[in-house]
Amino acid sequence: MELAKTNIEGLFQVKVNDKSRLVTHNKVPGKSVYGEMLLSISGEEYRVWDPYRSKFAAAFLSGMKELPQIQDKRILYLGVSTGTTASHFSDILVNGVIFGIEFSPKVMRRFFRLAEQRDNLIPILADARRPEEYSPFVFEVDMIYQDVAQPEQATIFGRNSQEFLRSGGYGFLAVKSQSIDVVLKPGEVFSKQMEVLEQEFGLEIQEFGSIDAFEKKHAVIIVKKP
Repeated sequence: MELAKTNIEGLFQVKVNDKSRLVTHNKVPGKSVYGEMLLSISGEEYRVWDPYRSKFAAAFLSGMKELPQIQDKRILYLGVSTGTTASHFSDILVNGVIFGIEFSPKVMRRFFRLAEQRDNLIPILADARRPEEYSPFVFEVDMIYQDVAQPEQATIFGRNSQEFLRSGGYGFLAVKSQSIDVVLKPGEVFSKQMEVLEQEFGLEIQEFGSIDAFEKKHAVIIVKKP
């Protein structure tokens, strides 16, 4: 079993039973986070990254080319949930940190337990629609990652980018069309969200891609702050 590097530092691919899998080096050996497979490769432990449980992995395997680097970055994660994707980011980070924003106290308790094992995760119980509430606890960040099921997803992202994203920083926005409008076609929903990001918040669209192979009626928008 041999690791193959990808264009994302700290993210690897490996063949398991003739299928290519994404893996990250496990920061907490012996422990899985969400029941994922653990692999021993050359004496080191790696965690298989499930694209059906993570929009970032889904975007990578859907062929998106402009995904932002994770290593050594300060990341604001909006809608961190129990930490599935954040745990793989945690594996990749060397000197960076993740501010994980989650609205549900029940879900946050699970993320908090994960953060007790990983020193680069900072749990914050808050509403992503109100960045002013957690601005005292979050530094300027290099990247914003958003995965929230709210109607005004682009507006939430834009407000947080104004508050926290550094100039030249990147954003990853997972858009769920059904959370925004169940009548409009998904393509129309995605176009309107990109218009909001560009016209209302001055963000530059770097790439747009569907992740329908893993999440129906979902897409990912990569942006850059000028």
